[in-house]
Amino acid sequence: MKEWYNGYNWAGTSVYNPFDLLLLFQKREFRPYWFETGTPPFLIDLLTRRQAWLPELGQLETDAELLSTFEVDNIATEALMFQAGYLTIDEEINLDGNWFYRLRYPNREVFQSLHASLLNAWTPQGQPVTRQRMSLYRLLLANDFSGLQALFTAFFAGIPHDWYRNNPIAQYEGYYASVFYSHFAALGLDVRLEDATSHGRIDMAVLFNGQVYLFEFKVVELVPEGKALQQIRERGYAEKYRARGEPIHLIGVEFSRERRSVVGFEVERGY
Repeated sequence: MKEWYNGYNWAGTSVYNPFDLLLLFQKREFRPYWFETGTPPFLIDLLTRRQAWLPELGQLETDAELLSTFEVDNIATEALMFQAGYLTIDEEINLDGNWFYRLRYPNREVFQSLHASLLNAWTPQGQPVTRQRMSLYRLLLANDFSGLQALFTAFFAGIPHDWYRNNPIAQYEGYYASVFYSHFAALGLDVRLEDATSHGRIDMAVLFNGQVYLFEFKVVELVPEGKALQQIRERGYAEKYRARGEPIHLIGVEFSRERRSVVGFEVERGY
């Protein structure tokens, strides 16, 4: 219950979403009740128009003045998401009398549901997004990396060329990694982004089923270059997770700017 509905914080004690709790007690089932009834379409549209880098949304930083902005036409993304309840305060930072705030998603409901909505909005109609997410979960349970490669290769290959041409969101490089990441986030998995180590930042770490999956993403022109997996190895990203005593899998993913698809998917199992 805490994972799903607690976490709203305004520099004090975290609180639960009361709307969710009332419906949970009534229906005895964990569901995104608040999100399903309160998510404005304009938020999804705004994040799409601004080509939001989805892995960054839950790690935004801002100041008190920006958070109090109410100019709807010019409101910053982080201010809008904070005021609408999709981000909350993670940490207050006082720098010589200047107050800054690090923001985060409040709980699993918001994290999971927001990315599911964005994933649906950022892929063309007709793509089997729900089935893709179910398949992803089963493939991870089985550590079927060939299946994972086939899943994402088919997903991007199935997006029509006209959709890429007519949708600006699909024309920026961050689109590939954002959509890839959103598949995992929409399942509510423990996904850690830009995780800092002593030698750099891991693009994406996924902790699931007693396993650790470390992902590095690269965009290439046409053919794979092998640099994504190479970077994970050379910078020793796995060392941060050694103490967990769990199998660690290194995965380098390369997207082709020319072919608009996954062209490289290298895996080192149980590193």
